[in-house]
Amino acid sequence: MKDWRSRFGFHTTPFTREIAVRERYKADFLEEAILALARVATDRMSGALIAPAGAGKTAVLRALVEEHLPEARYRVHYVKVSDLSKRDMCREIAFAAGVPPAGAYNYLIRNLQDRYLAFSESDGLRPVLLIDDAHELRPDVLGVLRVLTNFEMDSRLVLSIILSGQPPLRDLLRRGDLEDVAKRLVHYATLRLLSRPETEAYVAHRSSAAGAITVPFDATAIDAIFEIGHGNLRATDTLAMKALEVAHQQSAATVDHNHVINARKVLWP
Repeated sequence: MKDWRSRFGFHTTPFTREIAVRERYKADFLEEAILALARVATDRMSGALIAPAGAGKTAVLRALVEEHLPEARYRVHYVKVSDLSKRDMCREIAFAAGVPPAGAYNYLIRNLQDRYLAFSESDGLRPVLLIDDAHELRPDVLGVLRVLTNFEMDSRLVLSIILSGQPPLRDLLRRGDLEDVAKRLVHYATLRLLSRPETEAYVAHRSSAAGAITVPFDATAIDAIFEIGHGNLRATDTLAMKALEVAHQQSAATVDHNHVINARKVLWP
């Protein structure tokens, strides 16, 4: 029996997260966010990336690092946030930066700043800290970022911080007690959900990237994917892949809206 990938002409499994940055879907609004954050890091400043879950934040961060922050000039550290205390958050950052994650909060801060200064002065590198799921930060922990970026009485730009999170991050940064942190962010990049034409282009792109010569989804399938997934990249990927499996089980040559609807019932009963 044919594998569903071969039935539809795929060389690799489509619609997974395992896609090279160079093969990403390049919508204008996604590229604008990448370039804006690249300018922030180039200027040794800090910024934020805010978007709904599944809208492509991680893909934007990957493209930012791989295409605009080369290892020869930058030292990038990535931290994914959970509900941590100030000390534990500093320990996570220290671990990413190669600093011993031990000691009191003030000790960790001092060691981290020394490390970032060493990257800048001794190694000639620009340190960049990416903090993902930043909407989960406690307000007092978010305030730590003001301390981390304060070098020589706030007279030097050394560390760039890029916060990435869902819309509650914007509300968090509007708090009065975090005004100083918010003012250190010189750009807020935002992502939106795909339109119906963009969803069609995205499905076609991902199909082609996986080796398909023709797009195995008809217009009714694209309509259904958009209506159910609302242009959310993650939902679109999940729904498209499951619809392909359903169509294969029914020996169909093309995915139509019925296959998408049946896929939805299996995914989200």
